[in-house]
Amino acid sequence: MAAEQMAEGGDRTEQTTPARPLDPIDRDILRILQTDGRASIRSVAERVHVSRANAYARINRLIDDGVIRGFSARVNHERAGQGASAYITLKIVQNTWRTVREQLQALPGAAHIALVSGDFDVLLLVHTPDNRTLRELVLTRLQSIPEVLSTRTLLVFEETDLDPGPGSGAPPDVEPLQ
Repeated sequence: MAAEQMAEGGDRTEQTTPARPLDPIDRDILRILQTDGRASIRSVAERVHVSRANAYARINRLIDDGVIRGFSARVNHERAGQGASAYITLKIVQNTWRTVREQLQALPGAAHIALVSGDFDVLLLVHTPDNRTLRELVLTRLQSIPEVLSTRTLLVFEETDLDPGPGSGAPPDVEPLQ
């Protein structure tokens, strides 16, 4: 079923049908799972005051509709040996986004890729073990992509995770799981 595929790390890609509208119970389920992706069906059902079968069906529908794209762990990159982080802006050749995106996805340490408007075309977040590795990634890997016209690297000195988590300011109507 959909939940088992997501638990195994399967991530659904582009959906062909639009997602169904979310009701307040769906939104509460999303807030709970954003706070704790490991919450049991039983605890989710109790928190939103529905049966386990109803909670299970709703979560599977949210997965099938592509509203829930997957479940993951929030990682402290420094403690995980990825002590150098940077946002890298790229200017690319017009109409090469799909080609560039595929190459960026293959980069070691690439964490987030966005096509944006403004003075540059792409914003890339990377985590690397150290500055030497970051330098190699930018000067060798990125700048060797033919469609990349220029790059600018912004080192991250400190970061704060704004994702909801236990004790990190979850919405008042959804209490953190114990």
